[in-house]
Amino acid sequence: MNERLSKAEIRKDAVQNTVEAAAGAVGQVATIITGAVKDVAGTVGGFATELFEIRDAARRAAADHEDDAAEEHAGPAAGSLHLDPDALVATQPDVHPDPDAPSA
Repeated sequence: MNERLSKAEIRKDAVQNTVEAAAGAVGQVATIITGAVKDVAGTVGGFATELFEIRDAARRAAADHEDDAAEEHAGPAAGSLHLDPDALVATQPDVHPDPDAPSA
């Protein structure tokens, strides 16, 4: 049985094999690109999350610093005792009564 293929059938098989190989290669490249895009998106998203966390931490630190500075500048509360390490007794701070307050 000596079957011979026609030139047309040989060309058809060659074209078919070429198209199948090209489709396989395109599919592999598409899979690689899809994975790369997914990885890049995940990395960029993680970086953005870190930036948000850093910004929030900086805001909290700045607020804490402002609170500490406000406490330092506020001085002692009225009526609190001041301890002078050189004095023998604790002293009451200078009290300035409100001139509009009713007399007790």
